[in-house]
Amino acid sequence: MSEKKMTSSRKHHLKSLLLQIAHGLLEDEAAEEEQEKQRYMEDNCPTLSLPGSMQDLQELCRKLHQQIDAIDEQRYDMETKVAKSNKEIDDLKIKVQDLKGKFKKPALKKVRMSADAMLQALLGSKHKVSLDLRANLKQVKKEVKDEKEAVGDWRKNIEDKAGMDGRKKMFESEA
Repeated sequence: MSEKKMTSSRKHHLKSLLLQIAHGLLEDEAAEEEQEKQRYMEDNCPTLSLPGSMQDLQELCRKLHQQIDAIDEQRYDMETKVAKSNKEIDDLKIKVQDLKGKFKKPALKKVRMSADAMLQALLGSKHKVSLDLRANLKQVKKEVKDEKEAVGDWRKNIEDKAGMDGRKKMFESEA
């Protein structure tokens, strides 16, 4: 038996009903949150009555400063607890990854850096000796031929090279 398919109008109608219900739930949550905020403010922040005399105002300021200090201490304690728990969570995540044994290795970028710059980056200010890798290479000197053929009679030169004997002399002299 083939499954019966829902028509597009039926799908649209159900989707709109779901959206209306979700919208109503969101409004209820927002109203409840606002009421909770009002209750908290009424409990922790009584209405402020300003006294008329100067000493009463100073006493009120001292009391407010003490309350502010107490709240700041609580806030600081909460922040340290949150930071500590976040660090513990990160450590536990690392342990879980270690136990899984699968690591996603990051793609390394190619960096053109000289040996001096690399040692400087690794050792910091301790690195003072410059490392010249090319200085340690074997140096080969070219032999310079200072022999110059004597300028002579060109006809004699041609006669010497004529024939098979001359060709043999020519190859021997070049090699």
